[in-house]
Amino acid sequence: MTEAHTVIDRTGLAQFLRNRRESLQPEDVGLPRGRRRRTSGLRREEVASLCHMSTDYYARLERERGPQPSEQMIVSIAQGLRLSLDERDHLFRLAGHTSPPRGFGGEHISPGLLRILDRLHDTPAEIVTELGETLRQTPPDIALTGDLTAYSGPARSIGYRWFTDPATRELYAPEDHAFLTRMFASGLREVATLRGSGSRAAHYADLLRAQSEEFRQVWDHHEIGIRPHEVKHFIHPEVGALELTCQTLLDPNQSQLLLVYTAVPGSESYEKLQLLSVIGAQALR
Repeated sequence: MTEAHTVIDRTGLAQFLRNRRESLQPEDVGLPRGRRRRTSGLRREEVASLCHMSTDYYARLERERGPQPSEQMIVSIAQGLRLSLDERDHLFRLAGHTSPPRGFGGEHISPGLLRILDRLHDTPAEIVTELGETLRQTPPDIALTGDLTAYSGPARSIGYRWFTDPATRELYAPEDHAFLTRMFASGLREVATLRGSGSRAAHYADLLRAQSEEFRQVWDHHEIGIRPHEVKHFIHPEVGALELTCQTLLDPNQSQLLLVYTAVPGSESYEKLQLLSVIGAQALR
């Protein structure tokens, strides 16, 4: 992030937030409309929840009050209000900050990708970066894999965790471990080559070479182009073995992936996914 400017356009910021809030409908963000809704758009408390902040804090912004919001707060508001990149940058400027650079490696999720994710509330699905950093998950996905957004630093990348945290491998069938080891090393090499020596991918590779003998050995093979298998085998601590098909949707502008996991209807894995959906809904409540 960049340093904040000193000037905040409180009136413009308040008007912009109100306009975007009132233009959004509950179904646009995966919320139920309810029978007694009188508000034309979203309520302040709904937006505050989407932005992971208190209703009072958000309300003060719309009332031209309170301290200047931090850059991290603006990131949360931009994502919660489902802003486009142009709208996000405008919001940063209104709040007195320089907008973040665009391009690959950014973590702002496009409104279109979020709309798709919002409609997958009963299906394991997640949005990840090209480095395997999970940005957003559905409740069934959290029930399947755990809260992957809770990690920080290099550990946000599943490829990094694969070589540094033995618990990461427990979720995957042992017979797939050798392939996944090669796949994660190959994927990291591809991104590091594509993004250059100063990239996070190159930094992660340097860290792993220093920390993992296994990574050093597979890295030295210089394998490239190893793609994930469409069918994945999980070992879940509560429901046991799962065979799931992973469908992928790419957002080329941000180099982000939407991963959706499904099972063959009528199969044992299908029944277990239904159970995980219930577990995810209970955890959400």
